Amino acid sequence: MTDRFETGMKVRRAVLGDAHVDRAEAAKTDFDAPFQSMITQSAWGTVWADETISRRERSMLTLALLAATGNFEEIPMHIRASANTGASKEDVMQAFLHVAIYAGVPKANHAIKLAKATYAEMEEN
Repeated sequence: MTDRFETGMKVRRAVLGDAHVDRAEAAKTDFDAPFQSMITQSAWGTVWADETISRRERSMLTLALLAATGNFEEIPMHIRASANTGASKEDVMQAFLHVAIYAGVPKANHAIKLAKATYAEMEEN
């Protein structure tokens, strides 16, 4: 394993939580192992590991980019991760308000719907 992979795995666990990463690792197959390695090294070991901006800010950027590009399936995961990054509900709403202005109200509206459902689920557990 590379240093970037090991760093990425540490950051991934810190942001997403051990339970999430353990489930992802358990579900990994020979087919998707190269992809899992790539995202661990590049997303988590490079971008998320960089200390230029805080994890709180990175969390807000990630949520805004996911919503703006219509990649809604990852929003609940990153809403849950905000509990570990320090991004508050107010921070997340500000990110989605930016999405509404710069990328479209329907995308922001859908992201907010997903966030509300995920926050409600988190409060139940």
